[in-house]
Amino acid sequence: MMRLPRFCLALLFALGASCVQAERIKDLADVAGVRSNPLVGYGLIVGLDGTGDQTTQTPFTVQSIINMLSNMGVALPAGTSLQLKNVAAVMVTASLPAFVGPGQTLDVTVSSLGNAKSLRGGTLLMTPLKGADGNIYALAQGNLVVSGAGASGAGGKATINHLSAGRIPAGATVERAIPMSVGQGEFATLELHDSDFETAGRMSAAVNQVFGPGAAEAIDGRRVRVRIPASSQDRVVFMGRLENLELTPSQGVAKVIINSRTGSVVMNRAVQLQECAIAHGNLSVTVNNDQSVSQPAPLSAGTTTTTTNSQINIKQDGGKLIRVKPGSNLSDVVKALNAVGANPMDMIAILQAMKASGALRAELEII
Repeated sequence: MMRLPRFCLALLFALGASCVQAERIKDLADVAGVRSNPLVGYGLIVGLDGTGDQTTQTPFTVQSIINMLSNMGVALPAGTSLQLKNVAAVMVTASLPAFVGPGQTLDVTVSSLGNAKSLRGGTLLMTPLKGADGNIYALAQGNLVVSGAGASGAGGKATINHLSAGRIPAGATVERAIPMSVGQGEFATLELHDSDFETAGRMSAAVNQVFGPGAAEAIDGRRVRVRIPASSQDRVVFMGRLENLELTPSQGVAKVIINSRTGSVVMNRAVQLQECAIAHGNLSVTVNNDQSVSQPAPLSAGTTTTTTNSQINIKQDGGKLIRVKPGSNLSDVVKALNAVGANPMDMIAILQAMKASGALRAELEII
């Protein structure tokens, strides 16, 4: 019963969204072709305080150092064994937003690739960041920010947060822009985040009401095609007005989301209940093991033995049969489920049983 407030809190958040409100098009859909692109690169962190890779176990770190020094004109004698503790091999990732051009900066995330203990205080050397096509789109370099700390002593170690990854704010400079095809033709396409024919139709109607008949057309349950002006300047103004148009989305599919790891249960406003009856009771089993020593009499031939006595107690709390009336809104559903008095983990089993019996009018999704 100690976890019941979390269940109630999750339902209260869902209750707060029970009133259908108008939303902007930019909150419901994206413009086709306007997207970010992931970038990735392999680099080296230097300047660590003895917390870098153990190079005997990470040969790629040693090879990277040798290649880097060779490119800088430093030739190492053949057979040189490098034992460096201030260097770590890392993977550098970033996201290239739409319409970003050369010279602009990006935040990058740096993650240890080897067995470095900590990246705190390190500096990332110049690292090319490539896209999925293999081309270089940005160069990353800078001092790493690690939001964590660690300490170790004789036989003990303590860490706060994660020391094997960090970020470099504005640590990458864009070298190449990705061309966007938005507005190159006569139409722009809006793509809904969640497919829904009714919402697509309402979005098309909202655009036609403001910009005139024929300005928009719903292609299917996810895409709405919009006619845009020919001039580039007019297109920018038009898209700004378009994204801020408001409409009321459809109610959507009734759904119950269950997190089996945390016991959280969240329902949307479309969930309904049919009339049913629920019986709930808690069953607990307690096992106690007591050890006793049997001591033989003096001068006897017996030996001392240890025996274990187990006591098993089974207790079942009295459960009662509760009638659940049909609920036409989320508030009624919450009242009916709270009347059972189960904790969130029991509530998951109850919801699954109600779904199997046909009493729960919603989809169950377990994450």
